[in-house]
Amino acid sequence: MHEQRAKPPAIYDLKGLNCPLPVLKARKRLAAMRPGGRLWLETTDPLAVIDIPAFCADAGHQLVETAAVTGGHRFLVERGSAA
Repeated sequence: MHEQRAKPPAIYDLKGLNCPLPVLKARKRLAAMRPGGRLWLETTDPLAVIDIPAFCADAGHQLVETAAVTGGHRFLVERGSAA
């Protein structure tokens, strides 16, 4: 018997949006998810490297992974229990 794997995190394309829209849209999308759910945020806004980690800390979400990609950044966020 093998473990049931959780489906991979969804990808939320926030490319082309500037501050504060990536955080505002991420907040709304995460609020609709269950605690523990994971979501990739893809951004092109250079300020997202400051805004997304700060948003996660303030909102009680966990920033699991951050990666620089061509033209922007990706952030893997796990929804916290409080929101």
